[in-house]
Amino acid sequence: MKSLGKRATGLRLERMRASPRYRVTDSGEGFHNVHPIQPGLRDRTERPSLSDFLCAEGRRTPAGPLPSVNPLDAWLKPAGSGLRATWLGHSTVMIEIDGLRVLTDPVWGKRASPSQLAGPKRFQPVPLTLKALPPLDAVVISHDHYDHLDIGTIKELVTLQDVPFITSLGVGAHLQAWGVPAERIVELDWWEHWQHPAAELRIHAAPSQHFSGRSLNDRNATLWSSIVIESPKHRVFFSGDTGLTSEYTAIRERLGPFDLVMLEVGAFHPSWGDIHLGPENALKALQYLGGGAFLPVHWGTFSLALHDWDQPAETLLELGPKQGAQLLMPRLGEAVEPSHGERAAPWWRAADKPAGKRVKPAEPDDPGKMPKGVPWPLD
Repeated sequence: MKSLGKRATGLRLERMRASPRYRVTDSGEGFHNVHPIQPGLRDRTERPSLSDFLCAEGRRTPAGPLPSVNPLDAWLKPAGSGLRATWLGHSTVMIEIDGLRVLTDPVWGKRASPSQLAGPKRFQPVPLTLKALPPLDAVVISHDHYDHLDIGTIKELVTLQDVPFITSLGVGAHLQAWGVPAERIVELDWWEHWQHPAAELRIHAAPSQHFSGRSLNDRNATLWSSIVIESPKHRVFFSGDTGLTSEYTAIRERLGPFDLVMLEVGAFHPSWGDIHLGPENALKALQYLGGGAFLPVHWGTFSLALHDWDQPAETLLELGPKQGAQLLMPRLGEAVEPSHGERAAPWWRAADKPAGKRVKPAEPDDPGKMPKGVPWPLD
């Protein structure tokens, strides 16, 4: 099955094996987390079973579509502050930083699964099509899980745009197998960076606490990373997937401070505390990182855990202001500038209103094409 990707070989594998995070033992080889798990993060007494997922209770998905907007009108004008973010669903965010555009973990697929016939199904469409995206300067992929790396999205994107893909060690084997030219793939170990050849843009790989794999026999065969996007004027942190780790203090010291912090808040469970944050630990991670405007990601798109679909957002709305967090919680497709200090409002509650009162979302199949003769700015 092509969606499973491909294992690294040759020089790519040699470079992976040279990483301090790679182990070769009698029982196998692969990457591993190197920082200790904090006490109390993992409750082994509450492991979910398969029946828990199959016999779902509670509100795992919204009653109707979430309110969303088409971002194309906003993207026509450059960000006044130089830094703007548009959440497009789950962990996919368009970052506009000093006239450059970086897209994180792009997933347009209908399922977070090796098959488009089974597996976690998207309950919220992306606000625009891949074809409608403006020219990109870089695509960032934090790790190889299906809700962050989608074969259909990659195969279409590589034909639409001549853009470099910046990712973690080993993930390039998947990309190359799906048609991304080797010269457009940059694989980073933690604390390494890529410098844009024609602009003042750096993308750094930094520690996270997670795992990887796309099948039963490739667990931890590729690296997982958090990402820092840096220009001379702004710095953005993107967690990818991670548990709470003290390494965030080191990231702050080496690569901070941050104007914008994007942390995963959904798909959490008490027994997964070492590999996912959830909203409460995300607020702790924000403190480790030294603060900054906080844009929650990794929610509102797929049902990947047992909690209510909106629990991450409701918890943040309750706890964030008490802890002094500057929450950025825009609607899907709504472009926001961290320096403007937008206030979080519970727009997502409209999805659970009676059908006659629901807010109509932006039409996902309408690419929102630009008027003829109107170029993208700053190109």
